[in-house]
Amino acid sequence: MKKSILALLITVIMFSCNISPKVEVVKKAIGHEVSDEGIKIPLYGGAAANVALWENYVKAHNEKDFEAIRNLNAEKDFKVYGPTGEVIEGTEAHLEFLKIWFTENNPKWKTNYLIANEFTNKEGELRQWVTSGHEVTFTLDGKEMKVNQVHDGLIVNGKIQMFYVNERLEAANK
Repeated sequence: MKKSILALLITVIMFSCNISPKVEVVKKAIGHEVSDEGIKIPLYGGAAANVALWENYVKAHNEKDFEAIRNLNAEKDFKVYGPTGEVIEGTEAHLEFLKIWFTENNPKWKTNYLIANEFTNKEGELRQWVTSGHEVTFTLDGKEMKVNQVHDGLIVNGKIQMFYVNERLEAANK
């Protein structure tokens, strides 16, 4: 009987030693989003899967893989804001734009960085973004040109919902 009580006591002590306290992970803000009303909303590091998604998107553009681009674009309400004010709405319009641009300019992207970030807006919606920087080489009027582009891509349900392209000519003394 004493052996049974001792074994039970040792078992209880062993189990109580293995129970870890619940640790709450506190996210650390990496910056902030500024709402249309001027309110600062904390930005947090985002999911690595979104970075991989954007890398595949850039790869599909480099390979001129229209089917992959189509599959990575959101099925509904897809939109692109280009560097010179153009707005492309819908995947079909995007693919038509790319077919012409690829034929006339043969662009190639070299990725310099990718950053995933996220925040929750005032409606409680999680907004996941990938910001990326690229060196783009293309042909314009028979001459090779280089620009630097920054993309901000909104990822929704594992698809590209929208993105912005900001661009500048690459500095000559880079």
